[in-house]
Amino acid sequence: MSETNSGAPSLASFEASLEELERIVKQLESGDLPLEKALALFEKGIELSTACRRQLLEAQTRVEILLKKRNGEIQPEPFPDSKE
Repeated sequence: MSETNSGAPSLASFEASLEELERIVKQLESGDLPLEKALALFEKGIELSTACRRQLLEAQTRVEILLKKRNGEIQPEPFPDSKE
């Protein structure tokens, strides 16, 4: 997977992984695959699913939660880091 300069996976690689995962699901749903090919695709799909989930969790840690102050103004607050 491609990474940005910061070492984080890029959105493009996430999108590409998701598209490949969708293709794999369609192939598996067709039911026209030999068992060995189906197992290989299933394993690849699990790898892609895990990678996509990891990227989504990493993105979640960078999201800011918007909280309203008492006077009604919106103040950004960093998303709590689950790694702490």
